[in-house]
Amino acid sequence: MDNLEKQLICPICLETFTKPVVILPCQHNLCRKCANDIFQASNPYLPTRGGSVTSGGRFRCPSCRHEVVLDRHGVYGLQRNLLVENIIDMFKQESTSSAKPAAPERTEEQAMCQEHEEEKINIYCVTHSVPTCSMCKVFGAHQDCEVAPLKSIYQTQKTELTDGIAMMVGNNDRIQGIISQLKETCQTIEENGRRQKSQLCEKFDHLYTILEERKRDLSSKVVAEQEEKLNYIHGLTKKYKEHLEQSCKTVETGLQTMEEPEMAVFLQTVKDLLKRTGEASSTSHLEKVERGYEAMDHYTVNFWREGRALRSIDFISDDKDEYEEVDGGKAEAGVGGGGGASTAAPLPSPAP
Repeated sequence: MDNLEKQLICPICLETFTKPVVILPCQHNLCRKCANDIFQASNPYLPTRGGSVTSGGRFRCPSCRHEVVLDRHGVYGLQRNLLVENIIDMFKQESTSSAKPAAPERTEEQAMCQEHEEEKINIYCVTHSVPTCSMCKVFGAHQDCEVAPLKSIYQTQKTELTDGIAMMVGNNDRIQGIISQLKETCQTIEENGRRQKSQLCEKFDHLYTILEERKRDLSSKVVAEQEEKLNYIHGLTKKYKEHLEQSCKTVETGLQTMEEPEMAVFLQTVKDLLKRTGEASSTSHLEKVERGYEAMDHYTVNFWREGRALRSIDFISDDKDEYEEVDGGKAEAGVGGGGGASTAAPLPSPAP
């Protein structure tokens, strides 16, 4: 019978179930009143009527913490456990029939007064908030104290403890909900951080691509003019070499002619040789390189402003600012792109 009585104890009021008894979806049982108290503590802002919540909500089972979701009928929508109620009736009948033999056992368990060892504790000292016996009130330390029946104080404090437990259960449910929300917030922050970091890397990669394209375009202009000038110098060098080769042959022929002993033969050949010597001595028909032709300084660039703009890159405050910045950047790129590639004179040096 003791084991059966333990199974019929409500986990909220810690007494034998009071009908009607409701069964939760997790198969645990509660007094309907206790279930309603827990439900009201877990849903303090739901509308009530006559002390009972009249709309749907949720609370957790005090035994297994399983979440119980209710419909608009509240706890009155939970199914009654008629089997447990019948067992309670049978248990009470059996307890009533065997109440006399069980009385001595209850007497042994009843608390006794420490000062009056033969007296049972049957009253409560309200002044000192301690249970005591009648002898302490009449002759002992509590003669001038206010006392009350032990049963009334027992019922009052038991009700307070039940309400406190129900309130704690509701608070625990709310705290658990806050913890779940905090976990979800952490996951959202991690996801948002990964997404924004990915977008940031994409924008910087796009910026690198633009810089590489401009670098390739400007370098191609420098290389094109370099090749053009080198080809011109190589052609001019070839012409001068040909002229030098012809002049050397003329000198050699002249030296051979001067060794001719016969004056008649010498005079026959010297006229043409003098003409060739005059032509070889003149370089007026050959082009000359202009002064400063080798200079490439007109391809100097100055990235001081661009560097300052790059160092000032930061996050924008809203989407509108982003669109304005993108449009302004395109306009500046269109103006600076034509003049920054190659200019007739170097750009001014940056201010210190």
